[in-house]
Amino acid sequence: MSDETQTYVAGALPLERLQSMSGLEVVRAMGEGALPVPPLMLYFGFRPVEIESGRVVFTATPDERHYNPLGTVHGGYVAALLDSTMSCAVHTTLPPGQLYTTLEFKVNFTRAISATAEPIRAEGIVLHQGRSVATAEARLYDARQRLLAHATTTCMIFAARAPSA
Repeated sequence: MSDETQTYVAGALPLERLQSMSGLEVVRAMGEGALPVPPLMLYFGFRPVEIESGRVVFTATPDERHYNPLGTVHGGYVAALLDSTMSCAVHTTLPPGQLYTTLEFKVNFTRAISATAEPIRAEGIVLHQGRSVATAEARLYDARQRLLAHATTTCMIFAARAPSA
């Protein structure tokens, strides 16, 4: 889906595109650079590598900018990567005109993460898709396939509408 040479532009997605495209089309278009991506994705260096209905895989290579005072990757970086992966997986299941927002998520950290030259890999999978709520999980692995963290989320699904004044 993505490679290291792919150029992305950050920004908000136009409402008319969200109303006319399925979630899978939107997430794929973002992954291909045809639609803007969230600025956080560029700042943290998240890269989509696999996108299918109900499943999304991102890679990232954290560095010293993402360290906490103890010299390991900050939990907020890991949480953002897992939340992004899970919520994009949910987004891929939505029909045109439907959006989502994260209601809650929980992260379990299983290993400390340090900056390396090798990317980490997060896989998000939808567990349940309802009319108004979806749940998903994600797992984060290092290059040696060791589990670094795992998470679950609950997302609320709603109609895409222009904000009220």
